[in-house]
Amino acid sequence: MKTVKDNILLIGMPGSGKSTIGKLLSSMTGMEFVDGDELIEQAEGLKLQEIIDLKGLDYFSMLEEKILCELDIKGHIISPGGSAVYYPRAMEHLKEISTVVYLFTDVETLLSHIKNIDSRGIAFKPGQTFSDLYKERCPLYEKYADLIVIAGHSQPKSLAKKIIRQLGL
Repeated sequence: MKTVKDNILLIGMPGSGKSTIGKLLSSMTGMEFVDGDELIEQAEGLKLQEIIDLKGLDYFSMLEEKILCELDIKGHIISPGGSAVYYPRAMEHLKEISTVVYLFTDVETLLSHIKNIDSRGIAFKPGQTFSDLYKERCPLYEKYADLIVIAGHSQPKSLAKKIIRQLGL
C-alpha cells in the first residue's frame, strides 16, 4: 500500500486510458477529475491540434508546462497530456502534490486504441513516429511513477479498482 498525497496523477501515452480511468476513479473515490488537455483547450479557446498547427509545438509546450506548474489543487484525479513528462519543473511540482500512477500499455495496444492519431493533438516532433515517441517517453514515465499499473487490455473499471486497491483508498 502506498501513502497517497493530496491528488492522484495519471501519466502515460495517449491511448493508455488516462481520461477514462481518471473519470472512473473520480466517481469511485469522490475526488474531482481534472483533464490537463481540457485546461489547455479552455485557456486558448482552441483544440490541441489547432494550437499545435496554428501556434507551433514550442508554444504548445510552453503553454502546457505553464498550466501544469500553476495547478494548485487538492483532492483531485489529474490526467495531464502524455507530454507532461517533458517538463521537469511541472512534473516535480505535480509529484510534490500527487501520487503518480503510470498506466503502462504496450505500443501495439496503444495504436489499436487511437483512431485519430493525426488530429488528436499528440506532440510529435517533425519526422517522429508514434513508436519513436513511445520509446522516448516510457523511461520518463517510469522515472516519475510512484506506482506502475499495467493497463494493456484490462477493462477500465477493473483497472480503476486495482489502482484504488493498490493505493489503499
